[in-house]
Amino acid sequence: MTNQRGAVPHNAPVTVVGLGPMGLALAEALLDRGHPTTVWNRTPAKADGVVTKGAHRVESVAEAVSASPVVIICLKDYETMYGVLGSAADVLPGRVLVNLNSGTPSEAITAAGWAAKNGVAYLDGAIMVPPPLVGHPDSAFLYSGSEEVFSEHRETLASMGAPRFLGADPGLAVLHNTALLGMMYATMNGFMHAAALVGSANVPAVEFADLAINWFMPTVVDSTLLAQAADLDAARYPGDLGTMQMNLNALEHIVRTCVEQGVHADQARHLASIAEQALDAGHRDENYLAVFEVFKKAS
Repeated sequence: MTNQRGAVPHNAPVTVVGLGPMGLALAEALLDRGHPTTVWNRTPAKADGVVTKGAHRVESVAEAVSASPVVIICLKDYETMYGVLGSAADVLPGRVLVNLNSGTPSEAITAAGWAAKNGVAYLDGAIMVPPPLVGHPDSAFLYSGSEEVFSEHRETLASMGAPRFLGADPGLAVLHNTALLGMMYATMNGFMHAAALVGSANVPAVEFADLAINWFMPTVVDSTLLAQAADLDAARYPGDLGTMQMNLNALEHIVRTCVEQGVHADQARHLASIAEQALDAGHRDENYLAVFEVFKKAS
């Protein structure tokens, strides 16, 4: 397993439990980089493709866990993980478990406690790319939990993508994953709504994308957020270049335009309602970033 503390052999053996599209991509990436790879899935036939590429298929979870010092879990959720690994309790002690399920921070923290009780070194993780990008050196994988385990097995983790350690709190990886996915959906909805709005005047989405994605996002949105992120941390929202009231006026114009053009207006109304909450909280003369104060507090 480990030659000496902190030195894991190159191309160390790895087990992958769970062979959905992402689990298969993980197994293939590990195989491509020379790791002896053992696989297990509830439906054995799902392993056929990676077996032809050199993976070793086993019949039981206990065999899978026993086969490698590092076990990658890629299942539906934490409850599924407990159910699957329950039959392998006797062989879990001394293993490294890298959990790439999805869920919530509290579930990740509970899983870390469960692992400790079972004598398992534990990392919680999140995959930030779709299956086709697994294995690319710049594909982000987020990890939290034991920094010692992360450092010791970093080379193995790098076979799947670019590993980034976020901290000792086991819930940090899934928290970042949820935050980034929320941002992704909000951004995609923003673009699709904008494309629908200009589409009401027969502007093709592909034409609009050139302006919106190639110019507006990097030049206006991205640069603004990067420049002003420090203001969020400092709760500093000077309104000399535009106040919350001015931004609410713009949002109301968006709502009215949607109605005029016959385009779904609920998203614009929701944005306006959030700005109104910021006004009610006393941020009338501050800039739009003061909405951050609304987001920080549960309604």
